Amino acid sequence: MTHLSVSATLLSMAPLLLALLIFQWQLGHTRELAIAAVRMVLQLVGIGYLLNVLFTSPAPVLGLCVLSVMLMAASWIALRPLQNKSAWRYVAALSSLTIASVLHLVWIIFVVLQPAPWYQPQQIIPLAGMVVANGMNSLSLGAERLEAQIDSHELPEACVSAFRAAMIPQVNSLLAVGLVSLPGMMTGQILAGMAPLEAVRYQILVMSMIAGNASLTLALYFWQVKRNYRKH
Repeated sequence: MTHLSVSATLLSMAPLLLALLIFQWQLGHTRELAIAAVRMVLQLVGIGYLLNVLFTSPAPVLGLCVLSVMLMAASWIALRPLQNKSAWRYVAALSSLTIASVLHLVWIIFVVLQPAPWYQPQQIIPLAGMVVANGMNSLSLGAERLEAQIDSHELPEACVSAFRAAMIPQVNSLLAVGLVSLPGMMTGQILAGMAPLEAVRYQILVMSMIAGNASLTLALYFWQVKRNYRKH
């Protein structure tokens, strides 16, 4: 793989500057994107150093701590678009995302991949990141759509509509992969020298896990919303 220097990395951020200019043109401000961009750089540099430590001295406790932070942060970010944020919504989001993500990771680690030792951070952390991030995005879309429709629709109907909308990106990804897009994990593995068919098998694993995790996370979250509304 071609070595990417610091100067080349800075040059690669030119499209981000273009996005900032377009934000200013369309919205009149760049605050949201600018904050997100700065956080992106700082968080990636931070996780880079942390992964160096994890890869050098792998330990189950450290891996579980990283996964816990991922889940808590993802649940908080998922509820960012909501106007009505509350503690019970965060608990519902966190529990839904945690249950779905852990179940899928356990299946992939102990049944499919069976690495030795099972807590190999080189495999577990990237897989967990992809699973949790995609579950977070689906949860965010579903929760926002549900909040927008809950006052004008019956709750079951609003949940169905929100689920359908939140799963559109997942279904589109399944339809487009191999025809329109080569996903990041597959591309990275090919660039790193892995045989294309081997990379394809890993990508099938990842996309299946992502689709299942997104749908289960949404189903659990909507179930908790319905349960809460029945109480009130």
